[in-house]
Parts: sequence; structure tokens; C-alpha cells
Amino acid sequence: MKTRLGWKGPGLLCLVLWSGTACAAGPPGADRADPAPDAVTQLARLIDSRIDAGLAAGKIEASPPADDAEFVRRVYLDLGGRIPRVAEARAFFEDRRSDKRARLVEKLLHGPNYVNHFTNVWRALLLPNNNNNQVQVLANQLETWARARLQNNVPYDRMVYELMTAEIGNRGGLQPPGLRRAFEPGAAAFYQVNESKADNLSASTSRLFLGVKIECAQCHDHPFARWTRKQFWEYTAFFAGIRPQNPQAGIFSGITEDVKVREAVMPGSEKKIKARFLDGKAPTWTDNDVPRKVLADWMIARGNPFFARTAANRMWEHLFGIGLVDPSDDFREENPASHPELLDELANALVAQKYDMRFLIRAITASKAYQRTSAYTHPSQKDELRSFARMPLKGLTPEQVWESLATAVGYKGPSLPQGMAFTPVNAGGVRQEFLVKFANPVDRRTEQQISILQALSLMNGRFMTDATSRQRSETLAAVLDAPFMDLRQKLDTLYLAALSRPMRSSESHRLVPFVRDGGPSRDPNRALADVFWVLLNSSEFIFNH
Repeated sequence: MKTRLGWKGPGLLCLVLWSGTACAAGPPGADRADPAPDAVTQLARLIDSRIDAGLAAGKIEASPPADDAEFVRRVYLDLGGRIPRVAEARAFFEDRRSDKRARLVEKLLHGPNYVNHFTNVWRALLLPNNNNNQVQVLANQLETWARARLQNNVPYDRMVYELMTAEIGNRGGLQPPGLRRAFEPGAAAFYQVNESKADNLSASTSRLFLGVKIECAQCHDHPFARWTRKQFWEYTAFFAGIRPQNPQAGIFSGITEDVKVREAVMPGSEKKIKARFLDGKAPTWTDNDVPRKVLADWMIARGNPFFARTAANRMWEHLFGIGLVDPSDDFREENPASHPELLDELANALVAQKYDMRFLIRAITASKAYQRTSAYTHPSQKDELRSFARMPLKGLTPEQVWESLATAVGYKGPSLPQGMAFTPVNAGGVRQEFLVKFANPVDRRTEQQISILQALSLMNGRFMTDATSRQRSETLAAVLDAPFMDLRQKLDTLYLAALSRPMRSSESHRLVPFVRDGGPSRDPNRALADVFWVLLNSSEFIFNH
């Protein structure tokens, strides 16, 4: 396929063919100090020892370290949800300190983009791949809830505990008649999008927080794992007292909960199944126990065999595109971890650091495994994605695509009230179109592909037309009007803006004469805009590598 320039841009052919409320006071641990660097270094070395041992056993040769350009782009996308600005990339390249990569990670972890990005990550986790407008209204509430906790560095276990025990509406049972509990719109939205149904909540919470697809045993014993139908309904019994207040209102119905209910009725029978944990143990009840709180206490307890391992695996999956257990919500003996000892060690470290996810990020990003290039450098790496001999290519999320494009072209866009996040509901215009068009319902980002519709949107959409217009693109206008830059420097700046790296010599040999001669239009400025268009449409731009 020919591009607008008449030649294949970097990876463009592949692109087309790969067709607010705040916490008044955070939960315990929210204000704790950052861990000592020694703990981060020790865990990073442990990661590498386990990965390297696996490579040696499989006779697989590791790729070399990523260069600064590859690393800076990768870590900005992983931790901040966007590519670096030109000035940010240049500052990193010019930094001569030996620990500059760790310093950059620290800067990102304490910056606003980290909160924004992981707010999107939480929302996508709790409400995956759903562009229903009604659901997106609740998504905004969940984002507000998550944002407040990420800003306070609330530990992961406390966030899950808050979600599991949220005030969701009217309570019956043990409370005085007519007493209305406070409604938490953010966390309660999770219950509403699950239609306030016990079986939906059972399936969601076990999959998200315990890595168990127990819903496969809802109607019959699990066909591939040890889970039985009885176990599904034992776990579901912890939510059995929850009901929609007005079923006709759909997901916007109010919620009622009878905290006396501690058993579920198995469909197709009159058999009542008492609540029991997934490890087979029965809770010891007292009269005032709330079932969801009892379940949450067990879930985040230090000895829980599922919770910490699932949390550690999800962070590994976020940073590498694929988990040590894959899929990340399918922990079972028949689907073992690629590096089981490492998974246990990551989980133990996370517990020791009181579920500080930023600690885990520091350690993983400091490892040689994370800092390897994504380039295929040896035949032994073929079909060895889970060996982590090289960094897997990761498709960008819809938010990463938008934020990176906006960063590259200098787009400012409409503003929203402070504390309100952009969503398809409130953003409007071109951003809404992007988030909807680039919603890819895939379980694994390493398998994400670009559809023809998405490729055409990038090539010919309204935003891309403006982005490569001298009149409307801040980046392009600044480059074209810079009297202190020669042609090579202007091209380098566009490469930095789009791909976070300077031109390679092979690219320079083609592009400098092309732009100098003005391309097909014989207009150097138009030719420079054409180059920018190709870069923004390249597969190098649309993937994290």
C-alpha cells in the first residue's frame, strides 16, 4: 500500500495490515515513606536471577539493553500513559548520571501523569471494554474514586478492601428499620455495573482480585480446573443479600443489602449453600458480621493464597504486556506460571512492602529484563514471549493513543473542571471518537492489532488532518518557523516529537533530499508536514516497544 508520500513509512504497511471527591483522610499506610533503595535493588536482582536462569535452561539468548530512546518512550507510556515531550526526551538523553533511569522512574511515579494513567488502568480493570454510554456515566464515578486514592498512594489491599466493603445503599437486616447508610458513588458504581447481582459480583471479584474464573463453575463443575459448582455458590453467598432496589431502572437502580443473608440458593434446586472461602475454609460468624466485610478480611489477609500473587502478576502484565500467569485471571494448576518461584517472591515482597505498588514498579523497571530492547536479536527468541528474553511489543490503550498524539502535536484541547477526568461521556469531539474507535477487546496487549477503521482514522481523520496542518499543529508550526534549525534538526525534532528518537542515518539519507526538494508538491513545508504525518501513522508510534 502506498502512503501519502508514495513510499512506505516506518512500519506503516504493518500498521494497516495488522488490520471528583477526595479522601478526607486516607486509609492506614497512605502516607508511608518510600521504601529503601536497597529493597528495590535486591528485588530487581532477584527478578533477573530468575529470568536469567530460565533463559539458560532454555538455551535462549537475551536481547541487549534498550538504548535511552527506547527506554524513555517505554517508561513514559507505562507509568505516565503518554510519550515524552521533545524537551523531556532531550533532557533524558543529555543526563550523564549513571542512575538517570531510576531517577526518571521516580520522577514519573511522583508526577500527575502517573495518577491519571493508573486511574485509567483501574477503570479499565473494573469496567473492561465497555462503550455503553450508561456504563460510562458510572465509569466517571469510578475514576473519581480511584484518582483520590492514587493521589494519596493508598495501598492496593486497602483500595480493594474499600471497594469490597463500600457503602452501597440501604441496609436491612441487623440495622434499625429505615436507617439509610451513606452512599459512596464511586465504589458503589462497581456494584451497579454488575447489576447488583450476587452471581455477577462473585464472578467479577474472584477474577479481578483472586485470579480465578470461578464463573466457569456456575452451572456445572469447571471443565478444566478443580472448581466445583458448589464452590461457586459458596463464594457467591457472601453477596447473596445484595439486590437492586428497582430492577426496572437497570444499572442505575439503587441497591439494598440484607446483611443477615449468608447463604445462596443454587438455581434449579432449593438447596441453600452456606458461604465459604475459596480455600475451603468456613468463616466464623458473629451476630454483627457483614458478609462482604468477612470476605474482604479473608481476601487481604497475609496468608491468602490468591490475593498477593494476583496483584503482583497484574503489575507484571502491565509492564511486560503478558503475565507470569497468562491469562492473568486464570490461576490454576493446569495453567502454571512461567516462573513460579519469581511470582511467589514478587508476591512476598509486595506483602512485605504493605502492598505499595510503586515499590513493585521501581523494582521491575530497574531489572535487566524490563530494560532489554524489544528487537528480535537471536533465533532462540522466536516464539519465546514468556521467557522475557526481550521486551514484548505492547499495543497502546485508547487513552495512550490519544494522549501520545496530543503530546506529539501539541494539542491543548478543551478543559474540564479541576479533578474531573476526561471520559467518552464528558470529553466530546475528537477525543471521544478516538476512545471509542480504539477500544480493542483483547485479553493480551501483545496480541493487539490495528483494525482498518483505526488505521483509516489515523490516516484520514479530522484530528490527524489538523495535527499535520501548519495552521493548527503547534509542534509543526514551531518547527517550520524555527530560524535557528537547519533541515536535519527540524526532521530530528519531528522524530523526537512522534517517536522519541532522532532520525537514523538511513532515514536521513532519504528524507533530507525529499524535504529539501519539496516532495511531489515542490513545497518543503508541505513535505515536512507529510513526513510528520507518516511518523504519526507508523507502527512504531502505535506500539510500545
